Amino acid sequence: MDSVISAPRFPQEDHMAHEDACARRVARLRELMGARGHDAVVLRNNPDLRWLTGARGVFDDEVAHTALVTADGLWLHTDSRYYNSFMERLGEDSVWQLDKEVVTPADWAAARILAARARVVAIEDTCDLAFYDDLLHACAQVSIAPAFPRLHGDICDLRMVKGDDELELLREAQRITDAAFEHICGYIRPGMSEQQIRAELENHMLSNGADGLSFDTIIASGPNGANPHARPGARTVREGDLIVMDYGALYQDYHADMTRTVCLGEPSEEQLEAYAVVRRAHEECAAAVRADVVGADIHELSVKVIGDAGYGEFYGHGLGHGVGIEIHERPGFRQTWDKPVPAGSVVTIEPGVYLPGKFGIRLEDCGVVTADGYEPFTASSHELRVIPV
Repeated sequence: MDSVISAPRFPQEDHMAHEDACARRVARLRELMGARGHDAVVLRNNPDLRWLTGARGVFDDEVAHTALVTADGLWLHTDSRYYNSFMERLGEDSVWQLDKEVVTPADWAAARILAARARVVAIEDTCDLAFYDDLLHACAQVSIAPAFPRLHGDICDLRMVKGDDELELLREAQRITDAAFEHICGYIRPGMSEQQIRAELENHMLSNGADGLSFDTIIASGPNGANPHARPGARTVREGDLIVMDYGALYQDYHADMTRTVCLGEPSEEQLEAYAVVRRAHEECAAAVRADVVGADIHELSVKVIGDAGYGEFYGHGLGHGVGIEIHERPGFRQTWDKPVPAGSVVTIEPGVYLPGKFGIRLEDCGVVTADGYEPFTASSHELRVIPV
């Protein structure tokens, strides 16, 4: 009996709009290829493939797919573990020619390059050397020797500017994340471990619309909060602790990212003073953001605000990073991003102060850069939340 491929989970109108959005993304890539003189592009990076194909909920941590894009063709090779999922998401009338031939990715790519008569084939610098070596060998086996210029983050640059469909997914991911914050503030009590709080927070997201987690949740209480990437452990929270919570929901492959610092019981004067500095840095930086501002300039503003308040040595990380299909992507509000930040890019703002042996504070929103400013997706207040004991 023939198997039946089910329809996509989203309504037909949404599906058509989604296909149109992906067609525009492919057109942008082809425009780049034309400007560079590339006959074809070989792609293996999952985030780039998710962006171009629009196939939701298929890509995981395994590098199991290979695509070839030419001026008039789109081919995608996968295997039996993913084939049905691609068919469900893309549909049988997809512009992508889907292939599950049992062959190595390199042999498949070489055959497609040969059939396309491509002489200049760009390849991402994210591909592993083993695949690249295999591809050279496979091309030699079929008597072709194309040039393989590198793509150095070019598709990542294209992905910086988010479409309306992407912004909608990012907002939904953040809505789930904000709701989890409200829940966890009513849950935390003295004597709970960081791991216990983490489990409850993550369970709330996964039980209320999240498809997964954006990254490993950070719950860092008391002196652990002075470590920006602390891992939750057995430490139990106690009255007077500041608790740093950095986490996010994954929704249809798009990420949320948010940090809030709460106080278990009434905060001390020292804690209130440091929190006020972090909040001021956050809000002054957010007010300075607009399309085409240089990312490094916004970061330096955060350094100045925190440094002028006397906490400069306790703030060492970048102010923010891009968010989308990946939790860390381009552009950034950091010292090394000396380029303009385009309208439509989604970036975090997350200044912090970390006092070793005492506490840490970080305040993070995620939002979109517009021509007029910065529009945060995060709805949770910047007020220091005090959890009663």
